[in-house]
Amino acid sequence: GAARTRPEAVIADRAYATGVIRTELRRRRIRAVIPDKKDQIAARQRRGSRGGRPPAFDGQAYRGRNVVERYFALAKQWRGLATRYDKLAITYRAAVTICAILTWLRA
Repeated sequence: GAARTRPEAVIADRAYATGVIRTELRRRRIRAVIPDKKDQIAARQRRGSRGGRPPAFDGQAYRGRNVVERYFALAKQWRGLATRYDKLAITYRAAVTICAILTWLRA
């Protein structure tokens, strides 16, 4: 098959700000663009210098996340995509492609 490619970065919201996920991404040499949870920030500040350094965060890359979020919000308006009625993966993929094309044409 085709060669596997490693993503440059994984952009996620605060729900995925766990040490396990960050460790796995670091092991695979994938940059994590995940903001810290509020309680993690508070715990680090409470511990002072022993709290450690906060993980790197690229705010510019994180701003691009809303483009994907907005597309999924639009795609969920299509009943067939939201409920995934198609039996075959290729049919579902075609519906996603048509939805993306129509969204792009309307913009």
